[in-house]
Amino acid sequence: MSGNAFATIPGGKGANQAIAAARAGVPTVAVSMVGAVGSDSFAAGLLAALNDGGVATDLVRIAPGPSGIAQITVDAAAENSIVVVPGANATLTKLRDADRAAITGARIVVLQLEIPLDGVVEAAQLAASAGVSVLLNPSPVRDLPDELLDAITVLVVNEGEAAALGQGTLARVAHLVTTLGPLGAHYQGPDGHSVSVAAPSVDAIDTTGAGDAFTGALAVAWVQGLPPAEALQRACAAGALATTVRGASTSSPTRAAIDELVAVTY
Repeated sequence: MSGNAFATIPGGKGANQAIAAARAGVPTVAVSMVGAVGSDSFAAGLLAALNDGGVATDLVRIAPGPSGIAQITVDAAAENSIVVVPGANATLTKLRDADRAAITGARIVVLQLEIPLDGVVEAAQLAASAGVSVLLNPSPVRDLPDELLDAITVLVVNEGEAAALGQGTLARVAHLVTTLGPLGAHYQGPDGHSVSVAAPSVDAIDTTGAGDAFTGALAVAWVQGLPPAEALQRACAAGALATTVRGASTSSPTRAAIDELVAVTY
């Protein structure tokens, strides 16, 4: 099989979601990234992308060896497939004192599974014990231990991740958000409360990073205390807008762009 284009673009789910949150939020609310880059030539570009996206990088550590990378292919229908090599991300097994201080002082902690599970569990439990909301996007999907499930406030999954985790696991969390691609998203909350929101219609050229844009915008809406329907509208708008731009970290829309699409769609 042969392709017709190639590009190297900064990314990583954590970085993408951090940038998405920074761009979807307001300048007075800081977004910080706890993560790791390698000692290779990619590190400077990864850090620059975070800084340019409005994300503080003082908690991003440098580990000897390669940075994490993902090989992404995008087909003619704008759908993508991804192979991830963890690299420096694999070193994030324990938090440092500065990481812990940032987590306990946050309003929401957004987690993914591109770092070792021990680090994810520690961060989630620390946040939950401090009364900080925990949003987990379990990607790449894997079984979630009880101690992690008990600390989650909001679980954000796509349909494939939902199927892999199973209803028993999904029922353990208080707030479940399922993304449905071009069909929008569904929220299931306590006491059977649920709501579905359709996605805005856009001309998609690359779905890479759409889920991350959705998650970042949802985290901002959650901190703002918006009702589930409004939070999903903003998240769906962010995800839809991200598909109109190639790349992941470079595709997250601004708050103004989200406002505009929400206004004309809903």
